[in-house]
Parts: sequence; structure tokens; C-alpha cells
Amino acid sequence: MCHQWSDSVSRSLGLCCRCIMSDTAAARAQAAAAHARAREQFSLPRRPPRARDGQRCLLCVNACSMADGQAGYCAARKNESGRLVGGDAESAAVSWYHDPLPTNCVAAWVCPADTDAGYPRYTDTKGPERGFTNLAVFYEACSFDCLFCQNWRFRESGRTGSSHSASALAAAVTEETRCMCFFGGDPTCQVEHALQAARLARERRGEGLLRVCWETNGSMSRSYLKQMLELSLDSGGCVKFDLKAWDEPLHAALCGASNKRTLRNFEYASSWTSRRPDPPLLVASTLLVPGYVDARQVAGLAGFIAGLDPDIPCSLLAFHPAFEMNDLPKTSNQHTAECLAAAKSAGLRRVHVGNVHLLA
Repeated sequence: MCHQWSDSVSRSLGLCCRCIMSDTAAARAQAAAAHARAREQFSLPRRPPRARDGQRCLLCVNACSMADGQAGYCAARKNESGRLVGGDAESAAVSWYHDPLPTNCVAAWVCPADTDAGYPRYTDTKGPERGFTNLAVFYEACSFDCLFCQNWRFRESGRTGSSHSASALAAAVTEETRCMCFFGGDPTCQVEHALQAARLARERRGEGLLRVCWETNGSMSRSYLKQMLELSLDSGGCVKFDLKAWDEPLHAALCGASNKRTLRNFEYASSWTSRRPDPPLLVASTLLVPGYVDARQVAGLAGFIAGLDPDIPCSLLAFHPAFEMNDLPKTSNQHTAECLAAAKSAGLRRVHVGNVHLLA
């Protein structure tokens, strides 16, 4: 535990950024214990199961191997008598609502729903699509375990046992639905359900406008990412990667998982951006967590993105105290200014600050 406490050290983790970056066995063990405590209160597995001869799930980076009757790390999938169930086209822990456009989307500043991007092919308006809606699809499971999660209450609702088929979700699309955004939690854990729902929804709309978008931590298997990109590319939607941190020890301490798969997947997705520059197919975002995700982390991520394509849009998001890190302050204006300058200095041409109403 850190010897000197400050407003930038969360008691749930008990480690400052410097201690985490030392990457000692003691620091890693303390971070692992923090994640175990956070998960146990919701009866979630402490770590990805590794049962010998178990049923292996290959949807995400965790590659869980589940013994009979055992659930995966995300708890959305389970081995029942030698068969993986949950998260397929027939059943997923998911909820949805119609969000009036324009909405507070990470990509709103470069999206056809709120700007003239993609006009006239992917929108028939120049500016906000008022009078229409986004079908916001929330998957109640996640492949990561972010201690600062802004949507952590899905851990409670995800235990209720409610589930819906992909066809039921697709049927929620109406004539007023212009876009369909899959988020959570994360769609990765139930991506087969999401892909099927998106395809059925587009069939339902026929020639009508229906953009398919994703907001994800990027931990999915490559074959699923390819299908997500194909749907977004064709429909005028985008794939939004939430890049949590640049340095792997910090990412693991905050999110309970490595960021290597996420960064490799982002690099792969960046190879698609030239296929449709307008509206942008790929968007990045980073939550500015006080004391942890600072200008150094943003500079690392921004340099990585700029090296792939400097025109990939990037949003820096203000943090609100939540979940296990509810003792941290809101992101300050100074913190934001430093990160914004770091992103631009690293070579990014399109940087945006989101959730400005939360800035302290």
C-alpha cells in the first residue's frame, strides 16, 4: 500500500501510479486482490477459469476454459453438460432503449447523426437528425474488470436472469431508428448475439438508413472484429475503441487484463480506415482517470494512433467518480488541458474533449 495518500490514489486499489508502474510482484498481487474483492460482491469469478479439458470459449482475450456447470469470467457464458450456453443468437443478457438524436455519443462530433458527415449516403440531413432515435443496446457483461467503470450497475442487473433473443432485439427497430449502437458492459462477451441482431435489424429496414456502431474495449477475437467492421463499414456506422491506458502494468491494475490484444485489434481496424474516410470508421476514446490516466498515458496512446493514421478521431473523456474508484475527484480542467496538448503533440489531428459538463 502507498505510504502517502492523496486525492489521486484510490483506496480500493491502494496503489499510486508510480507503485503500479514499478510492476513488482507485491504491486501485482495487491491489484489482483482489489479486483477479486470487486468481483466477489457480485458473485463473479475472480479470474478466468482454466479447467483442464473444460469447454473453451474463444470470444475474447480471456479464453476461458469452463468445467461442467462453471461460468466464464464475464458470467454471460456457461458450460452446461459439455455445451457452451449464453450470448448466442437465442439468448443474451441485454437491454435496450430508444435514445433521441442527437445524443451524448462518444463519436457524436464526427457522426452522421449529429453532423453533416456521410451526407448524403449515410444520412439525409446536414446536421442533427432530430426526430429520429438511436437504438442503444446495452450488454450486461464485460470481458474486463475496470475499477473505475462508469456503467458498473450492469453487474447487478446482469444477475437477474433476464435474457432476450437476437430477433426480439432486432424487432425493436422502428421507422424512426437511424442508428443501432452496441455497448455495455461490452458486446464482446455476447458478440454472436449482437452480430445476428444487427444483421436481422438491417434486413428489417431494407433500403432505409440504419447505421451499426460498436463501443468496445477491443478484446474480442479477430474474426469477430472483422465482422463488426464489415457491418459498420457498409452501414455508415463506426467502431469505437475505448483505450484505457498505454502502459500494460497500469492497464492490468485498472482493468484486470492486459491491453495487448486491444492494441493489436486497434492496429488491425486502422487498416480499414482508408476504405471509408467519411464518416470515420474507427474512433478512439480514453477516460481521463485522475492520478492514473495522465498526459503520459495519453501521449503513448496518441503516438500509437498517429503512427497508424493521424486522422483517426480521438475523444478524451472526463471522469466521474464511480464504482470502486468513487473516492477519486472529477477530471480537472488542468488535467484535461495537459492531456489534450499531449495528444496533439503526439501527432493526432482530430482530438475532442467529451463530457465537458463533468470537468472540475
